[in-house]
Amino acid sequence: MKWENALKDYQNYLRIERGLSDNSIANYSLDIKKLIKYLEAHNDAISPVDISNESIQQFIYDTAKKVNARSQSRLISGLRSFFNYLVFEDYRQTNPLDLIESPKIGRKLPDTLSEEEIDQLIGAIDLSKPEGERNRAMLETLYGCGLRVSELINLKLSDLFFEEGFIKVDGKGNKQRFVPIVSVTQKYINIYINEIRNHLTIQPGHEDTLFLNRRGKQLTRAMIFTIIKQLAASIRLNKNISPHTFRHSFATHLLQNQADLRSIQLMLGHESITTTEIYVHLDKKHLTDVVEKYHPRK
Repeated sequence: MKWENALKDYQNYLRIERGLSDNSIANYSLDIKKLIKYLEAHNDAISPVDISNESIQQFIYDTAKKVNARSQSRLISGLRSFFNYLVFEDYRQTNPLDLIESPKIGRKLPDTLSEEEIDQLIGAIDLSKPEGERNRAMLETLYGCGLRVSELINLKLSDLFFEEGFIKVDGKGNKQRFVPIVSVTQKYINIYINEIRNHLTIQPGHEDTLFLNRRGKQLTRAMIFTIIKQLAASIRLNKNISPHTFRHSFATHLLQNQADLRSIQLMLGHESITTTEIYVHLDKKHLTDVVEKYHPRK
């Protein structure tokens, strides 16, 4: 079996059997491509079926010199998943990653913004330009609904159920969920639709896409990152933020205001509650307040 064939089969498995998005599949594939490139550089023609524990260990050892512990851990995890697939399909008897331990890394807590910082960022948007109303509506939606950037750019007009107070979101693995949307976010989306979007020349295939660029096409992930970085620079915000920061802030602020983890999990579209639990660690003062308020021995 050739590496290219094994990788293609694995990608099909991730797409069809596990329902992963193209972005997730690309990330998984990157780990295998690094290994393939390493073997080619060392003139090692061994196949994925026959590669040994020692060869994998040497690759990880050489790679570990160039990356941090978190990147090492992700690489090992990605390769382990690939070889588990080969074992599952009976191409191999064992996984060469079974005896390789990932480096110990602490849980990385996500950066968050305060409510005041979010107000400052949105307040810095230049509403005199047509894209200003769009950008305000996008950031209000990112924060107000806790969306991933991919969920934001893929949001459709047909996903808006304002009368019911919800939007439909296509999340990871094509899993759909309904997320509540507050009236202020609805207001800014409607302003954008009625005053800006309705006057665009929309390109074929993008008629149902909510947020469009000036050429009437879907926005890219990179464009959302750029907009947020520029706004952060304009208010001299000394934080390294991204679209995901708004999602983290959404969850953190809900928790601080006594929302329960199960509700936050459903709104974020987390498959496991343990993923949502990371937000419990963000605000120690909040935990103290909860104990002081609810503990019977207070």
